[in-house]
Amino acid sequence: MDQGLIIMIAAFVGVLALVFGLLSAFQGNTDTHLEARLAAFTGAAQPSKKEITNQLMRDGMNSAQGLVGGLIRRFAKLPMFFRQANSPLRIEHFLILCAGTTALGAVISVIARAPAPLVPVAGVLGFAFPWLWLWWRRRSRFNKFEKQLPDALELISRALRSGHSLSSGLNVVSSEMPAPISVEFRNVYDEQNLGISMEQALRNMLIRIPNMDLQFFVTAVAIQRQAGGDLAEILNKISYIVRERFKILGQVKALTGEGRISGVVLMGLPIALFFAVYYLNPEYVMLLFNREIGRKMVTVAVIMQIVGAVVIKKIVDIKV
Repeated sequence: MDQGLIIMIAAFVGVLALVFGLLSAFQGNTDTHLEARLAAFTGAAQPSKKEITNQLMRDGMNSAQGLVGGLIRRFAKLPMFFRQANSPLRIEHFLILCAGTTALGAVISVIARAPAPLVPVAGVLGFAFPWLWLWWRRRSRFNKFEKQLPDALELISRALRSGHSLSSGLNVVSSEMPAPISVEFRNVYDEQNLGISMEQALRNMLIRIPNMDLQFFVTAVAIQRQAGGDLAEILNKISYIVRERFKILGQVKALTGEGRISGVVLMGLPIALFFAVYYLNPEYVMLLFNREIGRKMVTVAVIMQIVGAVVIKKIVDIKV
């Protein structure tokens, strides 16, 4: 059997096992966890000493699982990541999609007659592609929320000046403005209608949308409710500061545009040259994989590419 086909099958089986393991980790305790939360919310859960002891023993056994338990705990924030990205796919469906893209990447590399060491690399790239799409979706949603926030603060300020309450101002934002800010403010409005305090509902939104400007708004509301003050005037000042920061950020992006484009070119040029030379003369490129010194050169080149990307990112990423 062809060596590339063997590597492809092994990579596919490994990723498939990882996906099913993650599925079992996410689906195993969903109902139990939901029932426990509902019982705690209604006050019906009164655990006995025996149940507490059993729970401590289970926790101890879980913590003793070592690396596997640590990896599972790292995925505890994954549902929040999907919620922040407003993903149309559930976690289990998304992991199945990752398995499919992994197999597709490996198959395409085999069909294209890529070198055997590049087959698992193509599988890893296929596995990473859905995650990059999800990360891009989450970042785009955060950026859109950040751009809508000044208008929302001004709208709440006008509602307060006209005699409405803060709760009514949140309702106006959720009704008049587009997503995603309307969705998040609607969640806050619904939560405080269900009995959660306004401060806690705003903090929950801050967890879903980790934004510095939103933190100013949440802090201002908390201070105003404790010490008093003109909240409408405070919101106008926060909105003005946010707009001025956007202006400065635009100037910084214009000044660092050359550096960012240079970084993209320097990162993409070696990869493009590799595939171009491989298409023209495959035997010449295969020396990098057939010989020990060639493999060392490839390893050093990849490390230097990563270091260069980090350095360029540090240079052009100016926080405002």
